[in-house]
Amino acid sequence: MLEVDDEGGRMFLRVLIHLTMHNYPPLVSGSLQLLFKHFSQRQEVLHTFKQVQLLISSQDVENYKVIKAELDKLRMMVEKSELWVDKKGSPKGEDAGEGDKKEKKEHTADEEVSTPEEKSSENYKIVKGILERLNKMCGVGEQVRKKQQRLMKNMDAHKVMLDLLQIPYEKGDAKMLEILKYTHQFLQKFCAGNQGNQALLHKHLNLFLTPGLLEAETMQHIFLNNYQLCSEINETVLQHFVHCLATHGRHVQYLDFLHSIIKAEGKYVKKCQDMIMTELTNAGDDVVVFYNDKASLATMLEMMTAAREGVEENSPLMYHISLVDLLAACAEGKNVYTEIKCTSLLPLEDIVRVVTHEDCITEVKMAYVNFVNHCYVDTEVEMKEIYTSNHIWTLFENFTLDMATMCKKREKRLTDPALEKYVLTVVLDTINAFFSSPFSENSTSLQTHQTIVVQLLQSTMRLLECPWLQQQHKTSVEACIRTLAMVAKSRSIALPMDLDAHVSSLLNSSSTSTLQRSASSYKTATRTFPRGMATPNQWDYKNIIEKLQDIINALEERFKPLVEAEVSVLVDVLHRPELLFMEGTDAYQRCESGGFLSKLVQHTKDLMESEEKLCIRVLRTLQQMLMKRNKYGERGNTLRRMLVSNYLQNKKSNSKGEIVDTTGSGQDQDWSVIAAIQCRLDREGATKLVSDLIMNTKNEKIFQESILLAIRLLDGGNTEIQKSFYNLMTSNKKCEKFFKVLHDRMKKAQQETKSIVSVNMTDLGNKPREDKDTPDPGTKGRGTFMLSHAPSRHPMAIGFRKGHDTGERSQSNEMGISILIMEPILRFLQLLCENHNRDLQNFLRCQNNKTNYNLVCETLQFLDIMCGSTTGGLGLLGLYINECNVALITQTLETLTEYCQGPCHENQSCIVTHESNGIDIITALILNEISPLCKYRMDLVLQLKDNASKLLLALMESRHDSENAERILISLRPQELVDVIKKAYLQEEECENSEVSPREVGHNIYILALQLSRHNKQLQHLLKPVKRIQEEDEEGISSMLSLNNKQLTQMLKSTAPVQEEEEDPLAYYEKHTSQIEIVRLDRSMEQIIFPVPNICEFVTRETKYRLFTTTEQDDQGSKVSDFFDQSSFLHNEMEWQKKLRSMPLMYWFSRRMTLWGSISFNLAVFINIIIAFFYPYVEATSMGVLDSPLISLLFWFLICFSVMALFTRRYGVRPLLVALILRSIYYLGIGLTLNILGALNLTNKIVFVVSFVGNRGTFIRGYKAMIMDMEFLYHVAYIVTSILGLFVHELFYSILLFDLIYREETLFNVIKSVTRNGRSILLTALLALILVYLFSIVGFLFLKDDFIMEVDRLPDNKSKDSPLGMQRNMEAFMESCSGDKISCSAVPDVLKDDDEDNSERACDTLLMCIVTVLNHGLRNGGGVGDILRKPSKDESLFPARVIYDLLFFFIVIIIVLNLIFGVIIDTFADLRSEKQKKEEILKTTCFICGLERDKFDNKTVSFEEHIKYEHNMWNYLYFIVLVRVKNKTDYTGPESYVAQMIKNKNLDWFPRMRAMSLVSNEGEGEQNEIRSLQDKLNSTMKLVSHLTSQLNELKEQMTEQRKRRQRIGFVDAQSTLNH
Repeated sequence: MLEVDDEGGRMFLRVLIHLTMHNYPPLVSGSLQLLFKHFSQRQEVLHTFKQVQLLISSQDVENYKVIKAELDKLRMMVEKSELWVDKKGSPKGEDAGEGDKKEKKEHTADEEVSTPEEKSSENYKIVKGILERLNKMCGVGEQVRKKQQRLMKNMDAHKVMLDLLQIPYEKGDAKMLEILKYTHQFLQKFCAGNQGNQALLHKHLNLFLTPGLLEAETMQHIFLNNYQLCSEINETVLQHFVHCLATHGRHVQYLDFLHSIIKAEGKYVKKCQDMIMTELTNAGDDVVVFYNDKASLATMLEMMTAAREGVEENSPLMYHISLVDLLAACAEGKNVYTEIKCTSLLPLEDIVRVVTHEDCITEVKMAYVNFVNHCYVDTEVEMKEIYTSNHIWTLFENFTLDMATMCKKREKRLTDPALEKYVLTVVLDTINAFFSSPFSENSTSLQTHQTIVVQLLQSTMRLLECPWLQQQHKTSVEACIRTLAMVAKSRSIALPMDLDAHVSSLLNSSSTSTLQRSASSYKTATRTFPRGMATPNQWDYKNIIEKLQDIINALEERFKPLVEAEVSVLVDVLHRPELLFMEGTDAYQRCESGGFLSKLVQHTKDLMESEEKLCIRVLRTLQQMLMKRNKYGERGNTLRRMLVSNYLQNKKSNSKGEIVDTTGSGQDQDWSVIAAIQCRLDREGATKLVSDLIMNTKNEKIFQESILLAIRLLDGGNTEIQKSFYNLMTSNKKCEKFFKVLHDRMKKAQQETKSIVSVNMTDLGNKPREDKDTPDPGTKGRGTFMLSHAPSRHPMAIGFRKGHDTGERSQSNEMGISILIMEPILRFLQLLCENHNRDLQNFLRCQNNKTNYNLVCETLQFLDIMCGSTTGGLGLLGLYINECNVALITQTLETLTEYCQGPCHENQSCIVTHESNGIDIITALILNEISPLCKYRMDLVLQLKDNASKLLLALMESRHDSENAERILISLRPQELVDVIKKAYLQEEECENSEVSPREVGHNIYILALQLSRHNKQLQHLLKPVKRIQEEDEEGISSMLSLNNKQLTQMLKSTAPVQEEEEDPLAYYEKHTSQIEIVRLDRSMEQIIFPVPNICEFVTRETKYRLFTTTEQDDQGSKVSDFFDQSSFLHNEMEWQKKLRSMPLMYWFSRRMTLWGSISFNLAVFINIIIAFFYPYVEATSMGVLDSPLISLLFWFLICFSVMALFTRRYGVRPLLVALILRSIYYLGIGLTLNILGALNLTNKIVFVVSFVGNRGTFIRGYKAMIMDMEFLYHVAYIVTSILGLFVHELFYSILLFDLIYREETLFNVIKSVTRNGRSILLTALLALILVYLFSIVGFLFLKDDFIMEVDRLPDNKSKDSPLGMQRNMEAFMESCSGDKISCSAVPDVLKDDDEDNSERACDTLLMCIVTVLNHGLRNGGGVGDILRKPSKDESLFPARVIYDLLFFFIVIIIVLNLIFGVIIDTFADLRSEKQKKEEILKTTCFICGLERDKFDNKTVSFEEHIKYEHNMWNYLYFIVLVRVKNKTDYTGPESYVAQMIKNKNLDWFPRMRAMSLVSNEGEGEQNEIRSLQDKLNSTMKLVSHLTSQLNELKEQMTEQRKRRQRIGFVDAQSTLNH
């Protein structure tokens, strides 16, 4: 790095940071630029190296020397221009060569040119000669020209020329004007076809904004075919040229410039079309000259008559022709705004009048007919005038005359290139466009002009037969004939016999030959092109250039990590500038509190207008702060560590370690770190900055970077930033402008997409009609019949729309900026709604402003247009979707999905009820193959289908009505949907290495189909696997045979994936799909269908059994809480089991854990049987047991029995093992056999422990968990006992038999009956001990003499050996006595007394008394009285003794001991009843909701179906696991809700005492009652209305009768009066 101070650059950075926090904007900008420059040194080295140009051949060196010499000379001449340029006049900015440079210089007599006239003219000649030579060097072949352009650029030739243009000169200086002409020619050649050079000249655009025609031509070359410059053009440039047209004469050059910026790189610049149209219409008649009235028409006819031999370049007629061409170009690409304007300027009637006039020349015809084509025929909206009036047919008649004229001229060997170009391009194009337009299908005028159609067909057929017709023109003629023939066929127009035969033969032959011709022409083109170019020197040059490029690539690859490392340190410096300063200083505190970042953010908005490039750099750096760190490689990391330690190492700072540790090694940062940075930037005003930039900037790049920064801020679903955006939008009135900008961008993208759709609809127009006549029964999807013809259609479209369609074809792979920007915009909108943010979802649809911008509908409309439905091509998706726009379509689908999920019912309804073909497009994306993209990028197609299926699921999410599903089903054919599912399943093997799994995509579509099948019986039937009914029958039989507990069978039957792949895709998906019911916050129930995560297949059957049988109920009688608590342990076990599969040996052992346990127990039993029979071994051998023939007989009997047992499989291998052990004892001996069995048992138990640990994953839970696991400790103790038995003493093996308690649940319950109420038993025993203590005290005090017990004394120690030993000892004793002369007669007496006295006092001390009472009192049936002395009734203490004995018997023996026995028996009974109750609950109660079996009696869903399909406990476990393993940003609405509930440990989402089937049944019952009441009410209403009508009739009749009577009465009265 560059050293700029003595502190390794720290002081330099401190100064820059201080300056950046200053309040003077230019100073801040300068310091920021210096800061960026300081951290991009390697980037600049690389950039400079890329500019290196090698001079390979001697010619290159010569050229370089010549150019250098010429430029040096020219540079000197320019610098000394004042000495040789005539400047007698006033050098104001009006002169043509000066440009806009308005410097006013007053020249005195001393300043006038003093050199002689000859020298001045000589200098003119020198400059002219230099320019001529330089021009000549630039005007060679294409490849050489590019090389020279680059050389000129590297030598700054353009700067010299620009300086030359700025020399002041006299207005009438002809020599100087000539020099300027050559200068402009050089600049035009300098930038022709070179976008880099065009950009260089574009920086000096103001020099060319003058009325001069040369400047107009140079401007044309600067913008020519450069889409970026054209799209960024300023409105003032257009206004300048239109103003020049009005004030400086109607010159064609001005129009040519305007024409050149309309279309670039094959793409239409709609912005330029609109601006040009606006400016032209505002300019009025001075610029827009038409000859519409009679007087002006006569003038035009005169001009045309005068121009028979050719139109002059600057004549008024040429201007008029160029103007009409310009207007036509403005309407190209289906631009509604310009089409309407154009038609108002030049009516169709006037066009026809001019074109059909006999004096009309071909050039005018070409311009006018081209105008008709783009402004009237090939339009976005229908121009009714063209289909209702006869004008177009008059024009067609004229076409036939022109075609005939051309053919006659050719027959006379006369060529008319203009006429041929007119007929073969413009005429044919117009005919084709008119008859294939979707608007002409409904036209009635065609029926009345059938003869003209026939004439056109005859003329084109005659044209086709001409031998001079070239191949490319022949293709377009054939296409025109095809279109006319299809129209004739569809409208039943009668053709002459010979013409009909010609047409049919042509249609049959051309479809096959066109593709072959195009392929062969392509082959010849590729074959001949390299040969013409491959000279030896060229190859040498090419090799050297390639080597240089390799060096540059290698250098770039080497520098890339270093450049990234440099930038990452800059990001750290900007993020943590306080580390540059000492703690406690003002600068440290200011930076730490965010002063620097907030200043940086504030200044970025100011940069928007003044310094756009710096603004973009700051925005990119802010983005990099929010990105995960890349790994920079070894060299990059070394550089990064060095820079970080150099700049950010602060010895007194504790936070230094953070920077170095987290980013010094280039490791990925955690999302939590990035979220913290996002929130910090938000606090410093980044969110406000983004919104301001989006609203106010006019620069495309700044807008793009602002959107990308907004994406980075929201990335990861940061709810704080979402809240900040929402508050910002709702707090002030700016949101209307913000949404207007986004809305306008979407509209603009829609318009541009319409204009550049990659399929030529004029060519596709009649294809469907052709195929309707010959339907293919095997077609699937609405686009299939089109796709089969697509390859043959492309070559036909190339030739006949030369100027227009080749451009469209080339740009199908490239989209405009306004379309490309849609992807980040849609991503931004998606992230705004991430985590199902309901407020923002609704806000994007409706802002409650004066003008609402519905971005939801606009997004759907954009998808609709992108997929071509507005052009009438719905279903032909493969022709619209290509590798370039598929990512944009995918993003649009993801954004629409995010609008709806949550669910947001308003947005769902908004999308479904929208007038566009959006839903049809989405369903078509799923059903169609999207060919040809699927042939080479299947992964993109799969991703598209996946997102489309997710969107449809989101539209139906959490809806209790069927409206949306029914709307989707309108455009979705069930059979096709099922076929797509099956096809996706079968594609898995083809796309093994693909990022997107076809099977997963098929799974999502299957889930969609399941959701839709609720509303469509046909789909429901199609989704049912073929073998399902048979499997259900088999399951029923097996469950009856195997287990009485039906629910246990259902629960143990896992719906998790099995490893074996099923043949039937639907069966596979059914097994891998589960459904559950959840309860929402509003207590409404919802059914969720979800894919089972792959990890769930690793849950073991033993774990399932244990969980099902041991899960405890809570206080409310629900098992859900205990089940939920164990879910995390179960998930960990699944993870471990998955890991275990990667260790095959350990997995093999773990899988057979039960077998190792059985072997251990059986070996322990056999060992103890041998010990019991033969211990001690010496005696057994001496007894002759082993020598008995019975052993051999028993051995052979067992061998026979074991063979039979193996065949019958009834008793297993145990008899065989017994036989082998017997044989081993017989041959090897008992000791060796025991050692072998002991070693086997120890080895087997170690294997068992390994498999136990492997199965449970005890290792991964840590040592503490291992020590606390009693089961694990038990097995360790078993191993220790086995070791003791093997190496210490055989009798230790007896302890191993206690394993029976561990293995048998019943025995374990017996032990449990004692241990369960152990406290009660211990307390009762303590009471018994207290009572014994009290009785002992009473006995010690009062009955001490009664405690006399008989004892059996041991004989003398020496007599232990044998019974004869006592006699021998006695004799020895007597002999010793006699030897000592002592009388031994007393000894026998003493012995005799001892034998007689066999009783002892047992209560001389209190302790002895307590022991006696405790020992003998509790063990004797009658209590302590049984062992005391039997007292006489005459004794004084006899009554007390009786009471003492009875009290002890009743209190201790009967009451206390029976209390202990009662507790044990009751506990055992409780355990048994609990077990029965548990089994009853398992059989008759749903594990999840707790509803009993009787609730489902007489219902549509049985209890077994309910616990298997509706409330399967394992499905709930799988769903919890799914929520845990799934990325939270991919959650659906229900998943997001459940994830939040799980996080809060809230179990209200589990249905308790509820089931949807019961609710729907009750609802159906109520509905039936309501329906019957409704029917009754309707019938009553009918009856009442019928009675009412009858009453009315009766009333009318009575009224009539009354009137009649009155009339009769009146007549009678009259007659009487008369009489």
